[in-house]
Parts: sequence; structure tokens; C-alpha cells
Amino acid sequence: MTLPKFQAILFDLDDTLYPEREYVFSGFRAVATWVEARLGIPQAQGIEELLGLYETGQRRQTFDVWLERHGKRQEVPVKRLVEVYRQHAPTIAPHPGAAELLDSLRKTYRLGLVSDGYLAVQQRKLAALGLAHYFDTVVFSDEWGRAAWKPNRRPFEAALERLGGIPPTLVVYVADNPEKDFIGARQLGLKTIRVRYPYGVYCDITPESAAYQPDLDITTLEEVGQALPVLEERL
Repeated sequence: MTLPKFQAILFDLDDTLYPEREYVFSGFRAVATWVEARLGIPQAQGIEELLGLYETGQRRQTFDVWLERHGKRQEVPVKRLVEVYRQHAPTIAPHPGAAELLDSLRKTYRLGLVSDGYLAVQQRKLAALGLAHYFDTVVFSDEWGRAAWKPNRRPFEAALERLGGIPPTLVVYVADNPEKDFIGARQLGLKTIRVRYPYGVYCDITPESAAYQPDLDITTLEEVGQALPVLEERL
């Protein structure tokens, strides 16, 4: 009996096609530059301090804590720093081999991107990475607002529709975050692969239940090609 072959592969963006930390650091540089011109905190010092907060686990209210340390909390609205962070032109690059992998896969499969995050932010990231031309469809869940972000199934449904109605059982989703990336895709019937880079933001997260688990774990994006035949044997 000949097994049905996958027809399409969907990819997440952050920490799947590029290291998300690069975007965070790029945003910190933009914020530190902006703050230096207005509050006098040297840019290099600001970058070092923000990175230090991030690396020690201060992932929420980072700017609040940073300004408070300098006694500047009341001198500038934190909301403005968040805007600078989100609106900056990012300096980021794909994982090594990502472009080559996509170029190889598109010779056999339809390719799509399904990503969360504020729409304009994600669009700037994709433009900076220079990968858009590899995809037959790009779906940013924020097209429908925050309620449509993963684990909502809406972005996956849109991707399938835009790919011409390929059966979901013949589609694979490659992503990194078990808190949200896989449950919606699996509910629709997609197969799922988790890329678990050791430096990934979500690499240490354990799925909360079997429903949130991917079908397969790999440690680098370059292993996708070897993972696909393994999943096909399970069809």
C-alpha cells in the first residue's frame, strides 16, 4: 500500500525560522538609543542593563524595572518605550540553513507561514528576514485580532483555505511553543513538529497535557527533512 504524502508544510516564525532573542535584543538597542537622547542613560549601558534583566528572567515590565533603577520612572511613559520597541526596524537573521531548507522543500511541498504577534510587528520581522518569497501563503493571526491568536484554529483554517483546500491530514506545522502552537493544529488534523533549539525562549516548557504535545520533536530546523518521512509512516 502506498502511503499518502504530505502536500504542504506550515511554519511558525519566532524561534522557529530565526532566534527570537535576536528580535528582543534588536528592540532593546532601539529603546536604549531613544532613551539616551532623552534621559541621558548611555546607549551601551542601557543595552547591557536591559539584556541583563531579560537574561535573568525579567520578561515582563522590563522597561518599568529598568527606569525605576535609574529613578526615571516618572520622566517618560513606559508605553512610549513599548511603542519604540514594537515599531523599530528589526536587525534579525534566519537560522543558519533556513533559507536553503525552504528553497529545497518548496520544490516538493506547498509552503505557508502561520504566526502570532501584532500584525505590523510580524510583517516587519518577515521583511527583515527576507524569507517571504518562499511561501505560497502567509497568515498572521492578528489579521482577525488578538482573539484569533494561537491556540485558536482560525489562522490554520485560513492557511488551508489559501492553499486550495489541502486536507489537513496531509499538512505539517513546524513550530516551537507547546503552550499554544500545536493544540489547535492537531485539533484540525495537522501533523506537528516542535523545533527545540537549546537556546529557544520556550525550549524548557513541558506540554501541559497530551493535547498540547507535538507529534515529533527535533533540535534544529535542518532536521525537518528527516522528520517528514517519520511522520508519513504514521499516516
